[in-house]
Amino acid sequence: MKKQKKLYAIFICIGTISSFFSCKNVNNTFGNNNGIEFDSLAVTKKSHLNNDTTQPFCEISIDFVYPKTAAKLDVKQLQQLFIENMFGHSYIHFSPQEAVDRYVANFIKNYLNDAKTFNRNVSDMKLIENLISPDSDTRGNTVGDTLSYAFYSYSETLTDTICYNKNHILSFQVRQTGNKGGGTPLESYKNCAINLKTGKILTENDIFKSGYEKQLRLLFIASLIDQNGVRTIDDLEDLGYFDVEEIVPNRNFLVDDAGITYIFNRGEYTAYPLNAQVVFLSYDALRPLLKENTVVSKLAAR
Repeated sequence: MKKQKKLYAIFICIGTISSFFSCKNVNNTFGNNNGIEFDSLAVTKKSHLNNDTTQPFCEISIDFVYPKTAAKLDVKQLQQLFIENMFGHSYIHFSPQEAVDRYVANFIKNYLNDAKTFNRNVSDMKLIENLISPDSDTRGNTVGDTLSYAFYSYSETLTDTICYNKNHILSFQVRQTGNKGGGTPLESYKNCAINLKTGKILTENDIFKSGYEKQLRLLFIASLIDQNGVRTIDDLEDLGYFDVEEIVPNRNFLVDDAGITYIFNRGEYTAYPLNAQVVFLSYDALRPLLKENTVVSKLAAR
């Protein structure tokens, strides 16, 4: 029996929530009063199996924007935050150039290893089939379609964008797309907001008062209902959402002078074919939840 539909009032004014967010391109400029200058590294590399252009390949493209100088704090500390969130924790002790080079090399190495594993499995299946009697009904079904398949190509694009760089806050977004031979490509977003007074990435506990989780959940639900033009959580589930009543803050947010923008990636509370869900919450909606005397509450008061 379908559970009783629950109505959630859209208690946020029109304009305080939005499904659209775009980072501005401020990559090559000093960020107003933060005194940070950025540089960038770009590389695209393709590698064919056996160096044969008729065979499958892997291709990776990276556009890495990172802090080059910082007037008010240790630029190496900032660079480590960018490198960790772009490439992973294992790369934080490398320079930006070394991190890019090693990430590209590891991507190609992993592709070649996957191809070797695939070919080894195909060889094993061929051997198994050859051991089956030619008169057996199962011969030809053991391997299935595996033997008719060549290994597939991999692709990945990795970029980051500076979204906000003022008032002791630096927000940036990492976008990763790719495909490993599947029907649905990978797409994910990682958002980070750095408190430049501490040099650390902001979390919800830094920004909100105790007990914020329930109120943020209601704001998320109200936003998703409004964005999709429906009335109930059940209506959202009909569109491909799931566990909406359990939605929680995921630390994947950006901070700017208008509010806080959350992104829920594919597979988070939605069927994977749906795009990432963007939830913008204005400071008007968030003000009762904000801790006092933080970089965010001071920004909200401007």
